[in-house]
Amino acid sequence: MQLVLATNNEDKIREIKNLLDDLPVTILTADDFLEFPDPQETGQTLEENAILKARQVAEFCEMAALADDSGLEVDALGGAPGVFSSRYAGENVTYADNNRKLLAELKDVPIEKRTARFRCVIAVCWENGTVETVEGTAEGYITEDSVGMKGFGYDPVFYYPPSGKRFSEMTVEEKNLVSHRGKALQNARTLIMERLNKALSK
Repeated sequence: MQLVLATNNEDKIREIKNLLDDLPVTILTADDFLEFPDPQETGQTLEENAILKARQVAEFCEMAALADDSGLEVDALGGAPGVFSSRYAGENVTYADNNRKLLAELKDVPIEKRTARFRCVIAVCWENGTVETVEGTAEGYITEDSVGMKGFGYDPVFYYPPSGKRFSEMTVEEKNLVSHRGKALQNARTLIMERLNKALSK
């Protein structure tokens, strides 16, 4: 089986490959193609965006495609930034810009009310056009400062209590064991293995 990752985000590619590389599947990325689509995230939900990206890339590459859309939901902000997490501070902003805006929005909020979760929806579009989705979540708190050099996105401000660390203080392997994307990818692994087993049994 060949599976193309429907993303241009090198950070996501690294995490996804870390969890899928041991499968009997050839993982392809944008670097393996002369041209590659750049689907716009026009959906109103994480699921809509994941499906949109997986479908467009699968059709373009004529092979199965895996896409994810992830968001940070902060309870004190009514679930924001949510589906707009990557562009919370505006278009073409940096991770640091988004983190600065988030910390400013929560400036006077006490730690016990800074509860938040990362959510990840993964969509796999198979060669025949059918799509399956899975999800993963990670519950934690938004810290009062930005610390740590590992990870990406909101990792420097997301504290995960069971590990006693921020995501930005974890290795890729540590983070994949507990993160929203890691949990969603474990569920995606099940979908892929089921597909492979069906193909082998024919």
